Amino acid sequence: MTESFDVIVVGAGPGGYVAAIRCAQLGLNTVCIDGQANADGQASLGGTCLNVGCIPSKALLDSSEQFHKVNHQFAAHGIQAENVRMDVAKMQSRKEKIVKGLTGGIAQLFKANRITSIQGHARVMSGNTVQVLNDEGQLVQAFAARDIILAPGSVPIELSSIPYDYEHIVDSTGALEFDHVPGRLGIIGAGVIGLELGSVWNRLGSEVVILEALDEFLAVADHQVAREAKRQFVKQGLDIRLGAMVNQVDSTATGLKMTYTRKDQPQSLEVDKIIVAVGRKPATEGLLSADSGVSTDAMGFIEVDDQCRTSVPHIWAVGDAVRGPMLAHKSSEEGVAVAERIAGGVGHIDFNCVPWVIYTSPEIAWVGQTEKELKARGVAVKTGQFPFAATGRAKAMEEPHGFVKMVADRQTDQLLGVHMVGPHVSELMGECVLAMEYQASSEDLARTIHAHPTLSEAVHEAALSVDKRAVHKVN
Repeated sequence: MTESFDVIVVGAGPGGYVAAIRCAQLGLNTVCIDGQANADGQASLGGTCLNVGCIPSKALLDSSEQFHKVNHQFAAHGIQAENVRMDVAKMQSRKEKIVKGLTGGIAQLFKANRITSIQGHARVMSGNTVQVLNDEGQLVQAFAARDIILAPGSVPIELSSIPYDYEHIVDSTGALEFDHVPGRLGIIGAGVIGLELGSVWNRLGSEVVILEALDEFLAVADHQVAREAKRQFVKQGLDIRLGAMVNQVDSTATGLKMTYTRKDQPQSLEVDKIIVAVGRKPATEGLLSADSGVSTDAMGFIEVDDQCRTSVPHIWAVGDAVRGPMLAHKSSEEGVAVAERIAGGVGHIDFNCVPWVIYTSPEIAWVGQTEKELKARGVAVKTGQFPFAATGRAKAMEEPHGFVKMVADRQTDQLLGVHMVGPHVSELMGECVLAMEYQASSEDLARTIHAHPTLSEAVHEAALSVDKRAVHKVN
């Protein structure tokens, strides 16, 4: 028997669960199907983000940063600490408690909004029907709806030449579960995941080597921000080797031997564990039946238009499985927009105003376009920059590293991009995203009063610097 709903949401990650809640708020009878389970085999809502991604990684990042501060920053404050050690088991237990609390919170939100939650693997059929399969691939239930929202998320990319053994060679999920600090840790990929996980275990005592195939560090970021970030990471002990193409991994009597090519020269490295962090791919395998009618591209991404509509009427797709950045907040906003469109409203999302954050220390954040991208398009720009070292708050925090950079249109002064590296810039970015959403000028921020002493003064001064009016630095 097929049960009918107004909306079927496939996936309970940041795109799916938010879409389900918004649909329910708008009066739509909604069911959400998700296959994520915790260690006890129970449903665990929240997708990759809450279970094995954003949240657990940030918990470990914070724990490791506190440990690092005790060992390397507290002395400057006059705080003496000796024989400090990290209890990895306690750290992991804290992480799991945070995850359990948040995933349980989503379950409560589903209940409060009268959303039907189904654990199982979804398969989209023709006729706007979705089957629910168990772990053995057997049919358990079937649902039909006027509208379907696909939010299956993504999974780590596995290198065929370096398969996971889930003990010594792991993906990002495995890297969150280490029960001890590896003595020597190799990471393949210097992207967001590689840098964040590398930072965690480096702070706790691992000798971390990151091998990146590209010759440019953080090519997606502003080049000045990337250069400063790399400089700080190297000072912290991360060994980042660019232009390093890993060819194979072999077991040895004392660990794992990574063979790679760099500058046309074969090189090798011996480590105890390896994290493969070369990106993620859409989790669409097995999602769509042959007659579903939903189109995907060669990489498995679901093809959608600017409104998140697929090739089949009333089937929508959001999040990591569609075009655009694989970011939780982008997924959530798409989910809200689609829910509102289904209900007859005007869902809105401005892809030019999606912020990016890398939660290393210093943090890296940006929104909009880089100076390099704009110049390549022939856009005349002007820029302003201000260092955190010139702010009293950053110096008082013993974190005077990095800067804020603004890029504005030379003719209109409209903000086109803001790029930061420094303390807590993930929090400072919100103001700049809002300014860009309102199509503000750099002068708008320059004329806005910012409290003193705060880190946000660097945003104010960077805006002033666009027109060579910065007060607390030489223009």
